[in-house]
Amino acid sequence: MSELTPVHGNYRGYYTKRPSVRDPRLALLPKDIFRSARVLDVGCNEGWVTCEIAQSWDAREVVGVDIDDSLVRAAWRRRRSVWSQHPQHSPSPDDSESYDELGRPQKKLKSAEAYENSARHSFPAAFEHMFGPLAIPPAEPQTTNRQFPHNVSFRTADWVKDGVLEDRDEYDVVLALSITKWIHLNDGDDGLKKFFRRAYAVLKPGGAFVLEPQEWETYSKAKRMDARLKENAKGICLRPSDFERILRREIGFASAEHLGQTGKGGFQRPIDIYRK
Repeated sequence: MSELTPVHGNYRGYYTKRPSVRDPRLALLPKDIFRSARVLDVGCNEGWVTCEIAQSWDAREVVGVDIDDSLVRAAWRRRRSVWSQHPQHSPSPDDSESYDELGRPQKKLKSAEAYENSARHSFPAAFEHMFGPLAIPPAEPQTTNRQFPHNVSFRTADWVKDGVLEDRDEYDVVLALSITKWIHLNDGDDGLKKFFRRAYAVLKPGGAFVLEPQEWETYSKAKRMDARLKENAKGICLRPSDFERILRREIGFASAEHLGQTGKGGFQRPIDIYRK
């Protein structure tokens, strides 16, 4: 097996194959699910979804974890790249009021016009290719309500086995997007159940476990990439159709909220929410 063989689903360039700027999976979720929330994204890959949640969904803190350190380093670079394209000043309602040189109020700008004016001060996309992304300024000390990019971080860890330091404080949301197959093939039925139990343990009461399971038919191709995965697959008894029963009866989650499917081709998978 080559070191680059993605036996954990740790594909390089994964988001060149899926829509990435606005991930359609997030659009299926309740609009307020991330608002002021602590979020854990397990198997974050290069951090595209992680950064989107931190930047655009009003999350208080987002932690991305991946077993592959090269992907985690790419996620930190993604954070800086997104910051470079992020308007450096977002207009608030007060920003739409302008004044002349004598301090007299002028007509209010329409919100789109106000945003366009602020966006003129953002970093042109071509500049990033020419000069590299902008440096991220340090966070303001003693700030409890941090905004993007200071509300997102990344860690390298085999989370199923080791967890991360941030787990000491409970999460409002744990994301498991297209990772169950890889946990299952690497760690078997017991390892998958351990993952489910750990997700339950780190959630606050009422917290949401967002699950995007891969279909059983996709295991066949995945296990062929490595002899160990092929051998492990022989001992797997559980099927993705069993996950809901296990999560409810053995782990303790409430009934699933089935939100539908999104994606195209092999990426068309269901999105479910389990509440603690």
